[in-house]
Amino acid sequence: MPDQKSEMDVTGPGMSRRRVMTGGAGALTAAALASTVAASPAIAAPEATPEWQKGSSANGWRVLTEAKTEEYLVEGSGLAVRLATGDPAVLLLHVARRYHYEIGSLRAGDLRGHTASRLVAQPFESNHLSGTAMAIREHAYPLGVSGGLYRTELVVIRDILSELGGTVAWGGDFTPPKESHFEIALAPTHPKTKNVARTIRGWNTEPGKGAGATDAFAPERRTRAATFAQRDPRARGLDVPSSP
Repeated sequence: MPDQKSEMDVTGPGMSRRRVMTGGAGALTAAALASTVAASPAIAAPEATPEWQKGSSANGWRVLTEAKTEEYLVEGSGLAVRLATGDPAVLLLHVARRYHYEIGSLRAGDLRGHTASRLVAQPFESNHLSGTAMAIREHAYPLGVSGGLYRTELVVIRDILSELGGTVAWGGDFTPPKESHFEIALAPTHPKTKNVARTIRGWNTEPGKGAGATDAFAPERRTRAATFAQRDPRARGLDVPSSP
């Protein structure tokens, strides 16, 4: 057994060399950590989501309280979505019905219309505040992600946009993209919004017309949709399914 006194040193009564060395190593470690922390670049905090301050949404329609909107059933799906009354609801419901019939059956949680939250990641998302925007499967097609739709689904989307004559815009054509997003593209006073909505209302009362009675893959419709997309500045340079 080693002599316990051999571990003692002139460092002071009751203090062993082992303790001195340990203490010295601890001090060196602390100094090294302090140096590392000081040398590390500062990590920026994530940016807060901006709050929309205006009385109108980005497309020029008035911001609405929930009381000034209505819930509308999407034919065939059993689902409802809250939208501005009148022409915006007619146009966006037409989009939802065609999506349900031609792209995929809508399920609970797939639709978002009017919202009272003013937190928007992009200005175009403020259109939900006026009840003039609708998101379809937002969880599957989030902001900033493109290429989520099959080419056959894009054919249907392009046909819908062409059919509505520019009154509805699709977020897949935006920068940054949001493929779940559809919005009223024209100002409240634009006559085309009312004219196209009147046409849709007529289809809704006439058998064999409108959503559920459309073949987006018919050659003449493919040609019309491709031509319309080529004229639309938002769609330029994007992957637009060509006519057959």
